[in-house]
Amino acid sequence: MNIKSLLLGSAAALAVVSGAQAADAIVAAEPEPVEYVRVCDAYGTGYFYIPGTETCLKIEGYIRFQTDFTFGDLADNGGGEDWSARTRGQVAFTAKSDTEYGPLTGVIVYQANFRPNGVANSQADQNDTVIDEAYIDIAGFRVGKFVNWWDADFSGETEVINNNTNFNAIRYQYDSGDFYAGIAVEELTRTGLGLDNGGNNVGIDAAVGGKFGALSWELLAGYDLDRADGAVRGIIYADIGPGTFGLAGVWASGPSDYYDNGEWAIAAQYAVKATDKFTITPAVQYTNNIDIDPVDDDFDGGSEWRAGVTLDYEIVENLTTKVTVNYISQDHDNGVSDEDGVTGFFRLQRSF
Repeated sequence: MNIKSLLLGSAAALAVVSGAQAADAIVAAEPEPVEYVRVCDAYGTGYFYIPGTETCLKIEGYIRFQTDFTFGDLADNGGGEDWSARTRGQVAFTAKSDTEYGPLTGVIVYQANFRPNGVANSQADQNDTVIDEAYIDIAGFRVGKFVNWWDADFSGETEVINNNTNFNAIRYQYDSGDFYAGIAVEELTRTGLGLDNGGNNVGIDAAVGGKFGALSWELLAGYDLDRADGAVRGIIYADIGPGTFGLAGVWASGPSDYYDNGEWAIAAQYAVKATDKFTITPAVQYTNNIDIDPVDDDFDGGSEWRAGVTLDYEIVENLTTKVTVNYISQDHDNGVSDEDGVTGFFRLQRSF
């Protein structure tokens, strides 16, 4: 009996141990705590912390559909279209983090464009994806590819007071809120110019501006070291009555990446906010010495008048439309026939 009791007791003990081991094998591990995205309000709305870091990220962009049109002498474009449609998608990533030198900012802007060529048996449609901007910014210094101060033209998009505005560059800007000043060294592209003198394609760009109550102003200059030509532009905005009046003047010593539309020009617009959602902006511009001599690549006479109106309407939040209609009249002194016509576009844009 003693031996039998011992055997039964041993079997019971083994069964208990085996059961405990089996129970341990099916115990589920505790779930890891989930780290939810946290809102970052240190740099404005739309930012959130990248999980596991102290870097704040903002994602924004837009989808745009636009139809351009041209009628009259200006539409005589060698068999091309008098109108064409194009579509654009753009997304921008902005990353910010705090340092002992102030916010460290990184920006990447991707842009995809599609536009049919519009000419039979010719080159392929324009379908490209580009880096519109990509730069690093800290303590007033900015380096990379970005738009310069010349890009800040009138809101109505009727006038022509800039040329190329997006370069690889290094710049410094001091900004106190009511006053700013800066200087940049830029790698020019020569796009749109008839004669390329070669060289290093280096440009110097500088700006100063500010605001006093209802008045804001900006004065900027760009100089092409290789061409030894540059341009100067000034803009003043003033809140008058129900809208904002803008006056701009530009002068160029010769065609350059900064300005090649004429030797000098003066433009004005008045943006009237008719309602909270509807803005009407008439504008007018005169440009002198618009022709360019193909031999010495310098201004060679002619003039241009342009006048038009732009309508901006917010359909719903983040969905807007813009319509621009312009009349253009060009007088040429270089043997080219005088031209006039109507140009413009219709735009529908969804921003996010």
